[in-house]
Amino acid sequence: MSRSTPKNIIIVGGSLGGLLIGNALKRLRRNLNIRIFERNPTPLLQDQGAGVVAGQDVQKFFQIYDRTQTPLSISSYQRLYLDKSGNVIDREGSKQQMTSWDLLYHLLRTNFDGTQTEYAEIPEAEDGQGEVSYEYGCTMTDIQVPKDVAELVSVTVKRQSGETFTTNANLVIAADGPSSNIRAMYFPEVKRQYAGYVAWRGTVSESQVSKPAADVFSQKFTFFHTNGVQILAYTIPGKNGTLEPGERLLNWVWYDNYKEDSPEHVELMTDKDGKRHHITLPAGHIKDDVWTRQKSKARETLPPQFSELVEKTEVPFIQSITDVIAPSAVLEGGRVVLLGDALAGFRPHTAASTNQAAMNAMTFAQTVEKMMDGRGSEALREWEGHVLQYARQVQRHGVAIGDRSQFGEHPLSS
Repeated sequence: MSRSTPKNIIIVGGSLGGLLIGNALKRLRRNLNIRIFERNPTPLLQDQGAGVVAGQDVQKFFQIYDRTQTPLSISSYQRLYLDKSGNVIDREGSKQQMTSWDLLYHLLRTNFDGTQTEYAEIPEAEDGQGEVSYEYGCTMTDIQVPKDVAELVSVTVKRQSGETFTTNANLVIAADGPSSNIRAMYFPEVKRQYAGYVAWRGTVSESQVSKPAADVFSQKFTFFHTNGVQILAYTIPGKNGTLEPGERLLNWVWYDNYKEDSPEHVELMTDKDGKRHHITLPAGHIKDDVWTRQKSKARETLPPQFSELVEKTEVPFIQSITDVIAPSAVLEGGRVVLLGDALAGFRPHTAASTNQAAMNAMTFAQTVEKMMDGRGSEALREWEGHVLQYARQVQRHGVAIGDRSQFGEHPLSS
């Protein structure tokens, strides 16, 4: 690749993974032309209502690439384990950084394409950043890769309006999540496998909880385990990314077992309109009677502080826990690559999915720079070996701790 010639890069997927790699490539200042195609039909993705553990690579990424330098996270200083009565039965000093999906997303959008939000001021443009675009309501339907490496990859995209168009690129990056369409094109046998349990999720304003709840949740990472059930909570930024005490949110995740396709599982994943969901049942779509039963179960089985969080949550949502990993990250001689969840989807116990995407993005941007300097083949092999090793190790770890928690005996079960 010539150092002076702008290169066309298409990123399929405009959530965190796509924006992480988009920003990392933009900041190479190599006059790249970067287009993100996001299938969601709205200009901004809706708040996922989810907390994120900001691992070391996430923190490093935002230190390097967030030109707004917006405060990112809330420190959690302890891990607490409660018994059924709400007493602390174990306490560990453990500092971790907690943030939220929506804060990360809005900061990435502001840095990538200058989207105006309430989260940060738009940074000034820098020389050499090339052209970028974030195109929503766009679903990638086909990829054609010519045998001649000198020819461009052809990508077919269908807009929300029904219009279909074809565009070309030197490089296509699949950052389209754990249900990746691009991964399915190359590895149709690799499918998400349901792990036998789901995660109920929700948030409550820090100002709405009682003092006993605030004492065990505010700036702490708190757990409760019993047979087949695990729930945890931690503090995350509030509206528009505020870190002000009292305005922050308490984010909780409740893992609960459901046998696949059992009557209970089918009812759980069927929304108010009768539509069955297989992976995520979005906030606001859970049937009232299902949510009423879950709150009753919380009062019967959880410590009072956790039961209070569940009871005061207004718009919970449900995610099925799944496993998936691709055998390769580099395809078509390096003209198509898989990043983040499109490469490997981890169980949330690892708190590593966003960290993987940040690490993949930073290291792949370095690889693209080497490719432009004529060191592509060796750099791609090294990058693929690194990210595959990481993905395999973290996924094995996630399966082990998830299965132990949900189907085995946890040492701190009450």
